[in-house]
Amino acid sequence: MLLFIFFVICFSASIIGAICGIGGGVIIKPVLDAFHVMDVATISFLSGCTVLSMTTYSVIKSKISGESHIDQKTGFPLAVGAALGGLAGKWMFSYISALSPDRNKVGAVQAFCLLIVTLGTLIYTIYKEKITTKNLKNPLICILIGLFLGILSSFLGIGGGPINLVVLFFFFSMTTKIAAENSLYIIFFSQIASLLSSIVTKSVPDFQISMLVMMVIGGIAGGIAGRALNRKISDKTVDKLFIGLMVVIIFINIYNIFIYLG
Repeated sequence: MLLFIFFVICFSASIIGAICGIGGGVIIKPVLDAFHVMDVATISFLSGCTVLSMTTYSVIKSKISGESHIDQKTGFPLAVGAALGGLAGKWMFSYISALSPDRNKVGAVQAFCLLIVTLGTLIYTIYKEKITTKNLKNPLICILIGLFLGILSSFLGIGGGPINLVVLFFFFSMTTKIAAENSLYIIFFSQIASLLSSIVTKSVPDFQISMLVMMVIGGIAGGIAGRALNRKISDKTVDKLFIGLMVVIIFINIYNIFIYLG
């Protein structure tokens, strides 16, 4: 039953993640935290693997179909920065975990950071029509922005999440759907770097293989369904779904903070 529940969570999260470009981890991580059936390191790792499976499908499918809207002049430097950030974020998580033997405190730090990020994203999304955006092209600045996104992605175990969209909206003046595609591209590279780091440093946590398999299947299936739905709905509908999702995630993280510190 628990395997089925995790499959449903990953499938549903990946549908929304593929539509909105947030990867799904921003849903998977706090929801699994709320179940308290695994420690935060294991949940972060499994969530990252699930997000990687979904984004891998989405990126490869876009390339094969010729429907990619990624401008490599900005997309590639962002991806390079995200990969480096994925490594840095993984190191930060390991460092903070080593400082505190109480994994609940680490979970509370992650939940608090995610709460702040999500709240800021919600406020920006509501008022984004009134905000003057940029259109950056400098490769070095793109790498630095990607670095920042990769660190957040890997440290929080969310695979990128809502902050990606805000950054792409503001710094690159992207529309909602194009930002969603570019966000998944960035998440893809940051999660690969994070996974390779875990393997090389032998810091992969213990978990049931069946759990990972079910979550990855849910992630890929959700990515397929989400990609199909994304083509059928408007930018305004995506924005509404995104805002509603942010509200739900905010309350889940508030709940998790109280539970971890309780």
